[in-house]
Amino acid sequence: MEHVEYLYTFGMDEAEIERHLREAETGVLSLARGDDAYAVPVGCHFDGDRLLLRLAAESESEKMSFVEDTGRACFVVYEATTDESWSVLVTGELREADEEFDETKINEWFAPLRVFDEAIDEVEPVLYELEMAKVTGRRT
Repeated sequence: MEHVEYLYTFGMDEAEIERHLREAETGVLSLARGDDAYAVPVGCHFDGDRLLLRLAAESESEKMSFVEDTGRACFVVYEATTDESWSVLVTGELREADEEFDETKINEWFAPLRVFDEAIDEVEPVLYELEMAKVTGRRT
């Protein structure tokens, strides 16, 4: 394609990747069941050792059904402007966080939970940990 514009990207070092993960408040979690894919924006918190994702668990939710069926999940944080772009992808097993966190800690670590058509009393924030089996970062 002769007139398509291209821009080279470069791999990020570990410090760059960690900085972007620490600064991110949200990202996109991709889940799969057989041939079906499902991606959803979620809140995130990286403490240097683990990546926590906050999901809103609603009863009989399609999202939570995909969470249960997904063997290997993928999470991406990114930014794209005319001057700079970067992305960090994390893949691994998604499992409910082992420890319980109080409301104060959840509010401290995560942006407010977005609620759409659900009643507030039917939505429960649930924390998951994404095993960081593979982490890659690219930037312009």
